[in-house]
Amino acid sequence: MDRIVILDTTMRDGEQAPGATMNLEDKVQIGRQLERLGIDVIEAGFPANSPQEVEAVAAVAKEIKRSKVAGLTRPVLSDIDACWEAVHHAENPRIHVFISTSDLHLERMLRKTREEVLEMSVKGVAHAKKYTDDVEFSPMDATRTDPVYLYQLLTAVIDAGATTINIADTVGYAIPDEFARFLTGIRENVPNVDKAVMSVHCHNDLGLAVANSLAAIKAGARQIEVCVNGLGERAGNASLEEVVMAISTRRDLLGAYHGLDTTQIYRTSRMVSDVTGMLIQANKAIVGANAFRHESGIHQDGVIKERTTYEIMDPKSIGLTSSVLHIGKTSGRAGFRSHLKDMGYDMTDQDFSKAWESFREVVSKKKYITDRDIEAIVAEELRSVDETYRLDEVHVTCGEPGIPTASVKIVDSEGREFIESAVGNGPVDAVYNAISKVIPVSNTLEEFTIKSITDSTESLGEVTIRIESNGQTFTGRGASTDIIVASARAYLNAINRLVSMQGLDSKGPVK
Repeated sequence: MDRIVILDTTMRDGEQAPGATMNLEDKVQIGRQLERLGIDVIEAGFPANSPQEVEAVAAVAKEIKRSKVAGLTRPVLSDIDACWEAVHHAENPRIHVFISTSDLHLERMLRKTREEVLEMSVKGVAHAKKYTDDVEFSPMDATRTDPVYLYQLLTAVIDAGATTINIADTVGYAIPDEFARFLTGIRENVPNVDKAVMSVHCHNDLGLAVANSLAAIKAGARQIEVCVNGLGERAGNASLEEVVMAISTRRDLLGAYHGLDTTQIYRTSRMVSDVTGMLIQANKAIVGANAFRHESGIHQDGVIKERTTYEIMDPKSIGLTSSVLHIGKTSGRAGFRSHLKDMGYDMTDQDFSKAWESFREVVSKKKYITDRDIEAIVAEELRSVDETYRLDEVHVTCGEPGIPTASVKIVDSEGREFIESAVGNGPVDAVYNAISKVIPVSNTLEEFTIKSITDSTESLGEVTIRIESNGQTFTGRGASTDIIVASARAYLNAINRLVSMQGLDSKGPVK
């Protein structure tokens, strides 16, 4: 059996999903978890986008020790230089060069000839090769590229030093058997193909990204590019959890294996969802809330008698547990910290102290605490790294009849207190109006979602919102046993992100 290299591009292609923007701290947090999961190559970003992206990719590169860290770049010498500036801090850096190759892209987007693109590609790969031996090359929109031209291009870039050639189904156009034949054609017509690892990068526009990725393994691909939760442009990329568990479950058919610790899959999925605010649909394969639930009486009877009658995977194999913590009001910090370590959290003393205080607040209101509650608590604390404004108090009156009214007290980073009241169409609207009086930053609420963490009336409520300001989208999340408090925390979390990203006044509200 051959080992399949897994390249995760959640922090690059995944971040391109509208509303999934990640700051430096988010990327470092996700990078640590991807390494814990055992990802072979972490594509941390597109450094030439901005100095801030160079800084974020460099921060990930400095943190990661075992996984390779890659940066994406066009075959433009200055872009490649910026990419190296960011990834050279890694123990195992990779430069990933890409350019469009289909006639449609060349004529309508790049305005270049095939010869010009071939020359740019070779020069770009050769320049990247001066920095590192690990150079990947991707022909963008490869599946709509003339095969004869693609063979010529791939032969040239491998001769120039590319050690991985990544065939990109950029618009999710391919059908599995067609894609397999396409890859077989490359293997048979690129004379030096054995000098490079064949990789694929599949998009999900027709819902076939995972199917195409698995067909590619059968056709000889030995690197698969994926995103956690299937994030990415438009309909997203091949889902990491689906590709990995398909390889694990159908090793007999695929004749290949991976090196990931699958027990970290569920936690990785939840972390990315928490950071990006991109909710996971209930019927999502592997990590959806219903993935291991059984409603039918026949199914329930079968699972009770023998789990494998209706479950082809053990939920524990992806790290899914429903354990209830045997710690409560009288438990100490040491026991809580020990449980966090068992769950895979390696927190600083400062972050742990914040999580501990939040835990004590929740445990005073909730009889039973589950691992999912702990994940929500930790995620909330890790989300508020740049906390310019902090919610200190919120009070609401509402009912029918009556006018919903809210009062809030907010403390800024300098310790100043601001108190405002407002009315609204409902209690949440009133709270948001009051917060907006304290922090009058122009924004529009685009999405508001409430869900329960566990199935009980005393469950933590988790609120996810998206706000838009000056063409940028900012995600905020908050959790509490009180959904009004959770809503206020989510809005303030989004406002803090907005203030941080847009460089607005951080010395208190502007009156």
